[in-house]
Amino acid sequence: MTKYRNIFLNILFLLYIIFGSYLSLVNGISHDQFHEQLNWEINLQAVKGIIFNDGKYEVLLNYMDRYHGIAFHYISQPIQFLIHGMVERLGETSLEGSVYLSRHAAVFFVFSISGYFFYLLCLKISKDKNFSLVCVTLFLLYPYFFGHSQINGKDIPFLSVWIISTYFLFDLIEKFYNEQKIDIKTVFLISFSTAFLISIRITGVLILLEYLIALIILLNTKNKNSLSFLNENKIFFLLFSISLIFFVYILNPIFWLNPLEFINSIKWMGKYYHDVCTLTLGSCMKALNLPTSYIFIWLFFKLPILILIGLAIFPLIEKKIFNNGVTTIYYGTLALSTLLLLFIFILKNVALYDEIRHIMFLIPAIFIISLYNLYLFNKKFFIFSSIFVIIFFVVENISLKKFQYTWLNSFAKFTDIQKNFEIDYMGVSNRNLQNQIEKYSLKNNISKSTCVYGNNYANVFLQKKGFSCFKTYSSLDSAKQRPLFAYQNARNIKRSDPKDCKLIFTDKYNYFFYDKDIITGKLWFCS
Repeated sequence: MTKYRNIFLNILFLLYIIFGSYLSLVNGISHDQFHEQLNWEINLQAVKGIIFNDGKYEVLLNYMDRYHGIAFHYISQPIQFLIHGMVERLGETSLEGSVYLSRHAAVFFVFSISGYFFYLLCLKISKDKNFSLVCVTLFLLYPYFFGHSQINGKDIPFLSVWIISTYFLFDLIEKFYNEQKIDIKTVFLISFSTAFLISIRITGVLILLEYLIALIILLNTKNKNSLSFLNENKIFFLLFSISLIFFVYILNPIFWLNPLEFINSIKWMGKYYHDVCTLTLGSCMKALNLPTSYIFIWLFFKLPILILIGLAIFPLIEKKIFNNGVTTIYYGTLALSTLLLLFIFILKNVALYDEIRHIMFLIPAIFIISLYNLYLFNKKFFIFSSIFVIIFFVVENISLKKFQYTWLNSFAKFTDIQKNFEIDYMGVSNRNLQNQIEKYSLKNNISKSTCVYGNNYANVFLQKKGFSCFKTYSSLDSAKQRPLFAYQNARNIKRSDPKDCKLIFTDKYNYFFYDKDIITGKLWFCS
């Protein structure tokens, strides 16, 4: 029976990967896609510059995102190479657009794989396959993650590799706890995954704090002296340090000619030079001057209510957690590292924008902590409430169409979501808006030489249809020639409508049990 159950679950997981990958290919293209591809091209140019000594390496040194390495590109670029031709032929986009969309498939694939490791993390902490299965189902169907996994080529790979690295950490801690011999494979896996994480985003060095916390809790649990422990395992720590440095160096071309650039990358961490405004409870909160409440507001409205309940009942199950062997170490590591990192982000006033996508890598740990609390509190309540939430997630994912990543919990539905929260900040609506431009042009016999004012990075859908004149929306006021099209996504529709123009399309979606349309974009024709 177990055999058939496992086969069935594997088939479901495979279908999830296939279906999600398809959705990623028919989704919109976010603002960041251009920059992610540019990052690869500049790093590639720098590598060629080193090999041929032609001075092009300097381009990387002057690049704003120079400390974003190329680790994830080793996964995304082969996938892009293999499928972008098919995407271009079957889709509605140019060659450039097909490359961006193909990267989406790579992102979703990596996220799906991280789901398997998330399952293993839940299994380590609970020793219960049913609990772990419920956990990973909630994780994979959580609309916020499901939506981002189709479009977000920065934060989702980072979150995914953080999960994988945490699993390798727990595997290592288990061996330390049981006083087993640490083999080369274990050293290689945790050092490589850590370096991979750092290469995606330099913020990945913060996972070393998680490692340190795990070791401290381990030593306290086992009543071991830290110096004697280090001496007993000096070979492991030496090999880990050497291999970590080696992999970090290899995966970041910015360090190749000057390894000391790593110090500069640490100084650069958490800095952002554009004071982006994020609409938060009706207020425009600037990235460079965030109030302490910013993170907590967004966590309150972004986390599922079931997860909030699970966190709240911690005092009721505290005694069941502690003095529970290696499980205590796992739980304590997740809880303390999450709290410490949140404290660091707040204390250092790190520039955050687009709600909490930059710290979404902390949410999987919050999920595990909360769900395990519920599991210990009452298993029947955990099962029935989780099944209800899973069904609710499926309904919400369908109702939100391509905008699952903007998901807010039911508490937000008691407010005016449009006026209080940032909506389509990634610009996914650009695809729908551009499709409407083509339809309107055909219906009204408008020339494809007509200029389109909007997001220049996302005009790949119109390029395929023969449009060639693209300008930024900010230059609309100085436009000297009409007719023209103008469009804005949700982040910018707070601006005034263009003068003497006709609104021809409004992109929107509906929340389940919410009676107002959420507007994600607007399209005008200026005759």
